[in-house]
Amino acid sequence: MQLHLYDTWHRAVRPFTPLQAGSVGLYCCGPTVYDYAHIGNLRTYLFEDTLRRALEFNGYAVRHVVNITDVGHLVSDGDDGEDKMEAGSRRAGGVSAWEIAQRFTEAFQQDLAALNALPPTLWCKATEHIAEQIDYVAELERKGYAYRTADGVYFDTSRLDDYGHLARLDREGLQAGARVERGDKRHATDFALWKLSPAGQQRQMEWDSPWGRGFPGWHIECSAMSAKHLGPWFDIHCGGEDHIPVHHSNEIAQSMGCHGTRAANFWMHGYFLQLDDAKMSKSSGDFLRLQTLIDRGYDPLAYRYLNLTAHYRKQMSFSWEALDGASLALDKLRRLYASWPDGGVADQDFVEAFAGEINQDLNTPRALALAWGLVKSERADADKKATLRQCDRLLGLGLDGWRPPAQTIPREAQALADARVAARARRDWAEADRLRDALLAMGYLVRDEAEGQTLQPA
Repeated sequence: MQLHLYDTWHRAVRPFTPLQAGSVGLYCCGPTVYDYAHIGNLRTYLFEDTLRRALEFNGYAVRHVVNITDVGHLVSDGDDGEDKMEAGSRRAGGVSAWEIAQRFTEAFQQDLAALNALPPTLWCKATEHIAEQIDYVAELERKGYAYRTADGVYFDTSRLDDYGHLARLDREGLQAGARVERGDKRHATDFALWKLSPAGQQRQMEWDSPWGRGFPGWHIECSAMSAKHLGPWFDIHCGGEDHIPVHHSNEIAQSMGCHGTRAANFWMHGYFLQLDDAKMSKSSGDFLRLQTLIDRGYDPLAYRYLNLTAHYRKQMSFSWEALDGASLALDKLRRLYASWPDGGVADQDFVEAFAGEINQDLNTPRALALAWGLVKSERADADKKATLRQCDRLLGLGLDGWRPPAQTIPREAQALADARVAARARRDWAEADRLRDALLAMGYLVRDEAEGQTLQPA
């Protein structure tokens, strides 16, 4: 079954065909590394990991590029305020912006690893692509899409008739309703390509340019880096739903001005995680980290499982009760999988049906329901395990790598278990059954397997 994906540009689910047979270019907007990622941020990266897995499951070689925004992202989308990296440095009591960036980049990468997300082909940092960004801005200026002001270089959105099409922006309404100070900007929707360092101030992160010493705007980094590493016209660009009206609309404007393309054939967006009827925000300083969940005793993959229960294009509400349910379901699935013998044959018809749900715009809730149908089916356990192993290539739950935690069996329970082994050896079935019941009363379930007797919590 062909892969179908929702494209925000067309506002429709479309059949996916790569621009080059057999390979896919995938660019995902990465974090601004001034603080830890919260679990709402991580939901977007889990959706992108499922997309990556689906592409590879369908036989495509994926070049997966993720950027690290370590400069240029201002605290306001209106091109004013302080750079988030500079603000993070100040908040950390003088730790340099460079150190802050490295610290939170590593923390983010550790979070993705804990969630069993596949590492990208390439991590690319904004600060390592300054020359490419300067060249990109210079080309936009040469083509008449940029103009200079007292504080930098701006993109002239009036040059594009369809500016804001991705978000279906009402540009005339935005212009008429503008109530913010826009300085020397010609239009309310114009945005910074290069910002000049304030007079009399020395930033930690600044570079020389044809327009003066300063730093790149937030949006230009993705246009420059995606074009360098994937080309000016590639397959898929991803991000969160908050990127649609500003960041991605501006990326597309830059690409149209420089290359005459909208950068990517598909634009895909993951939707927010809601917490107490409000979206999570790092800027508020009040958010849940993955480490928060771990500190409360949850396995990170329980959070991954929870995300699989909701479609990526639906906003999802987080609650501890929902995470408890996901944790219990994952634990049950793991224990059953671990208890089944190896050596079975995968049911390829089932695998095809399972992949068919994923291929319908990454419908993980339907795919997960099918997986549980397999678990409860009358198929041989070994065949169920072989089948589920293939499905887990898409789910990413790491079932093969899980092992039941080591248990310390109380001396009294172990004595009963040893007595039961002896009773079975002398074929005293009544005594063996009595001892089984006694163990169950103590909270231990007895399993008789080819390798011998095992105990596990009831």
